[in-house]
Amino acid sequence: MTTPWPPRRSARRPLAPRVAAPREPVDPARIGRRVVRRRAKGMDADAVAAALEDARFDARQDSRHEDLADDVRGPAELAEWERIDQLLAAAPADTVYDPDTDDVVRAELAAAAAREAELREAARAAARADELQALRELGTLEQTEPRTGDEAVRDELTRRAGGYVQADVDGWLARALAAHRGHYRDPAARKEAAGLLTAPVLAHAALLAEPEATDALALLLARVRP
Repeated sequence: MTTPWPPRRSARRPLAPRVAAPREPVDPARIGRRVVRRRAKGMDADAVAAALEDARFDARQDSRHEDLADDVRGPAELAEWERIDQLLAAAPADTVYDPDTDDVVRAELAAAAAREAELREAARAAARADELQALRELGTLEQTEPRTGDEAVRDELTRRAGGYVQADVDGWLARALAAHRGHYRDPAARKEAAGLLTAPVLAHAALLAEPEATDALALLLARVRP
């Protein structure tokens, strides 16, 4: 029996797209500061002062070239030499420069780490949003258990929709919260959800979790109905 050509493909669940790790944008000024710090490591005040004079000479030479008018790395290097020179001038005698103990360097590293974490979280939310959108199209969103961070994914889906409320996603999260499904099994996650989900979603979850409240609301609406 001959095999049909081309071979028939079996149906597969859509795979979540691979999300590339965010790359740090090239910043010539930052590169220049890093180069200076590597060179200055282990230098005492006299060595840094000499390096500063060399940097100032180079800056004067560069100022004569019009093609270097837009250069940002050179001025950044000069400014970093000046900063390190002032740092050692205020330090005890015989102190040598160590970027590992430099408060400015530490602050920059902390800020860069925080920014990288934000980019990675944004990429994760985007990938999860793609996954949930595929599940919506398949009609299987309701069978999916929510995960930690899906509150931010809800916001991402709303943003993609131009700010319109995604009623099916809101209902899915409300029902999961009321039934303690997915990461909402953890009381801490349920408590945290109070600050992450909108008031309508939380109210929906509360009504689902307390049937007597639902009955009372229905009775109230019946009384006020004209």
